[in-house]
Parts: sequence; C-alpha cells; structure tokens
Amino acid sequence: MPGKHQHFQEPEVGCCGKYFLFGFNIVFWVLGALFLAIGLWAWSEKGVLSNISALTDLGGLDPVWLFVVVGGVMSVLGFAGCIGALRENTFLLKFFSVFLGLIFFLELATGILAFVFKDWIRDQLNLFINNNVKAYRDDIDLQNLIDFAQEYWSCCGARGPNDWNLNIYFNCTDLNPSRERCGVPFSCCVRDPAEDVLNTQCGYDVRLKLVREELEQQGFIHTKGCVGQFEKWLQDNLIVVAGVFVGIALLQIFGICLAQNLVSDIKAVKANW
Repeated sequence: MPGKHQHFQEPEVGCCGKYFLFGFNIVFWVLGALFLAIGLWAWSEKGVLSNISALTDLGGLDPVWLFVVVGGVMSVLGFAGCIGALRENTFLLKFFSVFLGLIFFLELATGILAFVFKDWIRDQLNLFINNNVKAYRDDIDLQNLIDFAQEYWSCCGARGPNDWNLNIYFNCTDLNPSRERCGVPFSCCVRDPAEDVLNTQCGYDVRLKLVREELEQQGFIHTKGCVGQFEKWLQDNLIVVAGVFVGIALLQIFGICLAQNLVSDIKAVKANW
C-alpha cells in the first residue's frame, strides 16, 4: 500500500548456536589441555623429554601416548571451535568441521573394517598383547595397564597363561634365574574375597607346579586369554558399547552442522555489507 515502507530483516549471526559452540568447545579445549599436560608430565617423570630415544626403546605400548595424542587432538579441535565461534572466523570453523568430519569417517571406517576383517583383527590383537607381555617390566605405566586389564577381564595373557613364557622374567627355561620363573603376574591370580592385603607373589611358580592339569590352575589363576574375554565382554555389553559410539557420532555430526550453520550465517552477514 502507498505510504507504507517494506522492511527487510537483515541477516544476522545466530547467538544461540554461536555461544553454544563456544561453550562446548571451551570445555573440550580445557579437557584436552589437561590430558596433554598429564601426558607430558608423565613423560618428564620418566625422563622421556630429556631423552627422546626412550620413546622407541620400549617394545610395547607406552600408555602415555594415549594421553598425548587424545589431548593434542582435543586441544586443536577445541581451540579451532572455540576461537572460530567467538571471533566468527570462518577459516577456523571450516577447519573444525573438516577435522571433526575426518575423525568421524575414520571411526566409521575402523568399525566397518573391524566387523569385516574380525579374524585378522583378532590375530593383530593377539600379537599386540603378546608384544606388550614381552615389555611388561620395561615401563611402569604399561605394567599397570596390563595388570588392570587382566584383573578387570579375569584373564591371563593373550590366549592363556603360557603366553607369559614370552617375558624374560616369567619364562620356564632352565637358564632363567628370575624368582618369577614359570609364574604369572599377580593380576592373573584368582582373588580371595577374604584377603584384605594383596598378595603380589600369588603367581610365583604356579605354571611350574600345575602345568600337567590346566583344570587345577583354575583355582589359583585365570586360565582364559584376554582376547577371548574381551570379545565376550563386548558381546555382553553390545548395547552399551553401541550406544556410546552412536552418542559420540551424533555429537560429532551435531558439532559439524552447528559450525557449518554458523559459517553460513557469517557469510550471509558479510554478503549484506
């Protein structure tokens, strides 16, 4: 109608999405920095930072790597998402989206490959655990990780207790001078609920004494391998494990969509200038 002016709403950056992305990523950033700091502190305590070659000396996995890698990835993602949202920086937001998308597709590909090549994965897991069995005494963090896994899953070795023959301290050769010869770590022992104090020597000579009858060992040590027990645990907790992975995937997709939506808003505002 004449005399009336049409007003067009100018595009603007959505505050809710912007500050939600900022808040989520600042928590992510702080957690990543904390993980990274713990990893670097652990390495400094072990003298790795002053002797980088120590990283390659360990035959098995150094669990500190998990803290450093996870903390580093979380810190980078958190920084890009946090600063990108706060400063409305499209480069950082695109980097956040692409990096998060890459992680998502790597997780998806890993899950599919693990399902298709499960026999090969099982063999690799056996090999991986046995390599760490060999290096059991080489690193205190690795030792604690193996002990935790064997206690939690009530298992011993990759396929069974005799895998500990791979370790120079526990093997059954006559030339082995170790007091732990033909034994297993305490984490392989069947715990007596009445025991108040942990008996760290419960695995001494157990394979030497009871090598003839495996059934007799079951009263003293766990006879099932950790690979089989881990597979059984996955089957028993399949819904929970699947729920966790689906939840993580949805969070990643939500983060990507939120960042891309924010990029679109920023571009629309700039185009209106």
